[in-house]
Amino acid sequence: MRTFKKLAILAAGLLVSAGALAAGGGDLQHAGTDLGDRASLQRGAQLYMNYCSGCHSLKYLRYSRMAEDLGLTEEEVMNNLNFTGAKFGEQIQVAMTAEQAGAWFGQVPPDLSLTARSRGSDWIYTYLKSFYLDESRPLGWNNKLFPNASMPNPLWELQGLQHAEFGEPDATGERPVTGLKVTHAGKLDAEGFSQAARDITAFLEYAGEPAALKRQSIGVWAILFLAMFTFLAWLLKKEFWRDVK
Repeated sequence: MRTFKKLAILAAGLLVSAGALAAGGGDLQHAGTDLGDRASLQRGAQLYMNYCSGCHSLKYLRYSRMAEDLGLTEEEVMNNLNFTGAKFGEQIQVAMTAEQAGAWFGQVPPDLSLTARSRGSDWIYTYLKSFYLDESRPLGWNNKLFPNASMPNPLWELQGLQHAEFGEPDATGERPVTGLKVTHAGKLDAEGFSQAARDITAFLEYAGEPAALKRQSIGVWAILFLAMFTFLAWLLKKEFWRDVK
């Protein structure tokens, strides 16, 4: 029975992995995020709130928690990162109503609080870098990683205008996207935009599990405690067995 359960868990894991690769195209770039880099998290918060928070909420994260974890003051958060008039202790929501979202996008944009946990950091990073112009789409944009995405490129001013390079038609007659090329430069060069995408990815990774920051710092002390406890246990054992021959 135990063997059967292990095999079932393994099969479920393989199915989930296969589904994730299918949804993500299986061609992911390494994000290289570092949750210990507070400056990156601060830049990511600024970029997210300026370019993403107009449509996507973070309903499981509060402004006050973000300020505490990222080393920001209440004044800095409320003046520079809060565009909805929410109170300092409230969750990060969008000002856009469901009716407005339906009229503009056809549906309410998803909350991104847990995207890093469900998709992975590499997926987010690659997604942000994979937009290209496509006149056949309603909003004029498409995404190589997530084809027919129903949103435009929110970072086009930073990245510039990117076009797709297509390969030979496949069996269905469609030409697969083989590469992407920036044809009109944005405010940032390629390296700068990669860093911006990495900062946003790091911030979303943090937003998916804010406790990860404290868990890492507590982990160091836990290891030191275990090492000290092991040493004391060894001394105690040595004392108990001193007279045993």
